[in-house]
Parts: sequence; structure tokens; C-alpha cells
Amino acid sequence: MSKGSYIIGIAGGSGSGKTSFVNALKKQISNNVLCFISLDDYYLPREEQHTDANGIKNFDLPSSIRYKELLEDIETLRRGDVVTKRKYTFNNASAHTESIELNPSPVIIIEGLFIYHYEELKEYFDLKIFIDARDELKLIRRINRDEKERNYPYEDVVYRYEHHVMPSYRDYIGKYKDEADLVINNNQSFDKGLKVVSAFLSHQLKDLG
Repeated sequence: MSKGSYIIGIAGGSGSGKTSFVNALKKQISNNVLCFISLDDYYLPREEQHTDANGIKNFDLPSSIRYKELLEDIETLRRGDVVTKRKYTFNNASAHTESIELNPSPVIIIEGLFIYHYEELKEYFDLKIFIDARDELKLIRRINRDEKERNYPYEDVVYRYEHHVMPSYRDYIGKYKDEADLVINNNQSFDKGLKVVSAFLSHQLKDLG
């Protein structure tokens, strides 16, 4: 479906290493030819998030995302226009709210939990990548991230993982792994997968250039 830009999706469960993979990819390829979009920046405001039976906000649902806005931003980029938005800060009130500028580019990379669940969004992808890891590793990474970056206490992180993250992975994320064009194992390292994707991108950029 994509025209004018080659669009790549990078999905996987929470804690699988999607963001780390994207950050490593940014170091491999010049940013002026790639546009990186994170689904995290399209979350609904906290007060609009679903609350579970125990009064805990559940961010791990496809309905937590303003994905229609993402579709609009993709179309804006395809028209050659710049998109400016604010970075989502979750529960961390001390985090500085950054302004994000998305520039039209030959290659657009979209990273996020539910990107293959939304049928309208899935149609855009020319290449679908899935980052995979064992459940216990994903939990450890989630604890480290949420305590440090999102200011969640340990007990809250574990509760969310058991009651929100795991059911969400089962229902909205993991079942799309078999549809991916490339599955990258990140139990120990994604370095080999990174080399493959970097080489592919370099070749693709030459074709587009």
C-alpha cells in the first residue's frame, strides 16, 4: 500500500527489545534517510485509559492507542510534509516532555506492540519484523524499564505484567509472529538480526535513491 516510502514494522512483546533494536539501527543508518515512529507516542492520555477491576490503569490494550492519528501522520509524511508531536511520558511526572519532529523519508520504520493488530495499519507494511524473547527475560527487562523510565514501583510492574501484559501478548501480539517476514531472536543478543536488517536497508536505500 505504501507509495513513495518503504514502510517497515517492528513488533514484539513488552520487554522483547524492540526499542533497543531501533536505537541500535539508528546508529547503523543515517537518520536523514529514515523516519522512526514509536507507537508509544500515540497513547491516549492517562485519564482516558481503561481501568481494570482492581483500579489499575491498563495501557496494554489496542484501545489504549490513538492509532487513527498514526494513520493520519503516515499519510502526512507520504505527502512530503513534516509531522510535529509530543513524546508520551507515561507516569513519570519528572520526565521532560520532548517535541518530536517526523520528517518525510525514503524509509519509514514504525515500532510498537500492536502495529500488526490494526488491520488498516498492517496494510501499509512492506516488511514486517518481529522481535522475540523468552517470557522471563521480557519480565526482567520490563521491571528495569518501568522502574527507571516510567516511575512505577516494583509491585505495580509485576502486577501489570501478570494481569495486563501477558494476556495482551496472547490476544493481540504473539499470534502475529507467524505473519512476520523476519523473526529476530533476542534472548541473548539481536546483533545478527541487526546486521541482516542494516544490510537490507542499505540495499533498499540504494534502490530507492
